[in-house]
Amino acid sequence: MRPKLLVENVSRVFPGVHGGAPVTALQPTNLSVPENDFITLLGPSGCGKSTLLRIVAGLDRPTTGRVLLDGREVTKPGPERGMVFQSYTLFPWLNVAQNIAYGLAERGVPEARRREIVDHYLARMGLTGFASHWPKQLSGGMQQRVAIARALANDPAILLLDEPFGALDNQTRALMQELLLGIWERDRKTVLFVTHDIEEAIFLASRVLVMTARPGRIKAEVPVDLPHPRDYRMKTTPEFNALKARLTEEIRAEAVLAAEEH
Repeated sequence: MRPKLLVENVSRVFPGVHGGAPVTALQPTNLSVPENDFITLLGPSGCGKSTLLRIVAGLDRPTTGRVLLDGREVTKPGPERGMVFQSYTLFPWLNVAQNIAYGLAERGVPEARRREIVDHYLARMGLTGFASHWPKQLSGGMQQRVAIARALANDPAILLLDEPFGALDNQTRALMQELLLGIWERDRKTVLFVTHDIEEAIFLASRVLVMTARPGRIKAEVPVDLPHPRDYRMKTTPEFNALKARLTEEIRAEAVLAAEEH
């Protein structure tokens, strides 16, 4: 069966600054993602996680290799890839409903259908009653709910998330993890999620891919055979903690290498 997403020999080398040596951010990388998979990319800061995600999103071009989504090469951004960033990227001049509907309006979806889709995601994300609010009136967690709703409203083939909960407090972060996982358990979207948080990587994923320190490459693939539905209590189970211990060792080894190089 053809994979949903295929990353073939993708690398990224950035030109040197002021005539300096080029910087290899990502070594040649291969990745096959089947439909409905939830993969977390885990690694130390600066290891190329976000670079790889941006290439999949079409926001950057690889130095070598290619990315295929449903058999078609990715060369630029497109509505079939929903992207959520760590920073709150809502349009401040649009209210919540207008932000969620933005991609639909750009694609020419009729207004009545747009309202149906927006109302659906307002309800699913716990935002009913906030349709007319401006982004500046919302907390960080609520702004990220709007950003996720905006991405999902386009019914993308794959959802790409770059540390979307990294700026949130621990309690809000945990609630957002459960919210996203609940959506995945119901809708079974294909998801690629970048994080440097080990617990988050395990709790969300069906597979955790560990990346090396820069120049990054995938050094380990760890299946997460924990049952669904999952809630916060799973984080205290022996099975969860065994995975956490294994991944902590993997990441610690890379952090030590990175520190030695510096």
